[in-house]
Amino acid sequence: MTSLAILEPDAEVLSRRDQLIRGLRGLLPADCIIADEDGRRAFETDALTAYKQMPLAAVLPTTTDEVSRVLRYCHENKIKVIARGAGTSLCGGALPSEDSIVLGVSKMNRVLDIDYMNRTAQVQTGITNIGISNMVSPNGFFYAPDPSSQLACTLAGNLAMNSGGAHCLKYGVTTNNVLGLKMVMMDGEIIEIGGQELDAAGYDLLGLIIGSEGQFGVITEATVRILRAAEGARPMLMGFDSSEAAGECVAAIIGSGIIPVAIEFMDKPAIRVCEEFAKAGYPLDVEALLIIEVEGSEDEIETLLTRISDIAKPFKPQGIRVSQSEAESKAIWLGRKSAFGAIGRISDYYCMDGTIPLGKLPEVLVEIGEICARYKLNVANIFHAGDGNLHPLILYNANDPAEVERAEKCGAEVLELCVKAGGCLTGEHGVGVEKRELMLTQFSRTDLEQQMRIKTVFDPDWLLNPEKVFPLELHTS
Repeated sequence: MTSLAILEPDAEVLSRRDQLIRGLRGLLPADCIIADEDGRRAFETDALTAYKQMPLAAVLPTTTDEVSRVLRYCHENKIKVIARGAGTSLCGGALPSEDSIVLGVSKMNRVLDIDYMNRTAQVQTGITNIGISNMVSPNGFFYAPDPSSQLACTLAGNLAMNSGGAHCLKYGVTTNNVLGLKMVMMDGEIIEIGGQELDAAGYDLLGLIIGSEGQFGVITEATVRILRAAEGARPMLMGFDSSEAAGECVAAIIGSGIIPVAIEFMDKPAIRVCEEFAKAGYPLDVEALLIIEVEGSEDEIETLLTRISDIAKPFKPQGIRVSQSEAESKAIWLGRKSAFGAIGRISDYYCMDGTIPLGKLPEVLVEIGEICARYKLNVANIFHAGDGNLHPLILYNANDPAEVERAEKCGAEVLELCVKAGGCLTGEHGVGVEKRELMLTQFSRTDLEQQMRIKTVFDPDWLLNPEKVFPLELHTS
């Protein structure tokens, strides 16, 4: 994994900045260009704050045509471009380099069209994730992917990382909820892929581009699916005396053929911190907690909750509580959605993101605990249990260099464990800078070289979000 260190700027590279700013000012309004040091500092990192690097400048275009002009200029002058949504990436995906500009889409946040008959919405990609649902909820619709950062994260970042969220168990991740894209290539060409149809003709380029981490082009507009909200939904809390029992219960529920809207997992350290923050009524005398939500008519909800309770009985659940009101449901989800922030109140943490086959969940949870204990670090587990997307939070002191190094090595072992168990290095946070050197753990050199050739087709000069995803040694080999 990349060392958790602050990168130092290169004075020679920065000397080009004045010329660059003059060029950009000929392309965009002055209020769309950020060139001063204080302003640029806001773009020096993303949510993986262990990495920092000041860009040459930041630009905030408001239209696809403005994005096209900026990219064409940068292409002609061989300037690297880092696309950015809200900067909530947890893998360093929006980390700039000293010789790059940041192109942010946060000003491109309009809803362009809503088609309730065909259940689609066309939006600019700077809109927040929850902003889409907020626009259509008065008419009984919603946008399904719901990352924990949905209040802040943009659709642009969700597209880059193929984000999921608590409810992706039933409704799928970003790629399952997008029908069309407008993307600007590095040379300024504007292309459209897909449309409003459920299955566009030709190659599945949407499947290739969504999750490509901003390395193929800058996506400025998207046509997304909106879904009719269910008649009702209700979460239940179910405590267990061990993480293994909770993991076995999850596997049994999914194995029965029941697909709840969500199954979320918290272990004891996470339960305590989240309850102190949200006052959601989580049981504090259990080792692990599942939040299980089902939806439908009232009769369907009651039937599903009863069946799930019966399936759970062999695993001796305790502290079972079913939400009895909308306010109670909101409190339960507030605790889960606020989990990362709640943990951040008590400690620095390193948020991992790996996936595993669901049947391996009990044994992997045990091994994660053993790995962290070996490095003398505490861990809080909070994750999407229903689809095996793990988010162990490794707690450490960011001001202690030795502890930082231990956290990094510990995290690498956790991700290697996920791959060994038959899973992969990332579920929804992406590879970015954080995991690029681990890619050879999952892929062969031949696999990665083929992926790099695809990147080169879209971006021959490697100017879009370079030095991400692929191990640095492959760039020079």
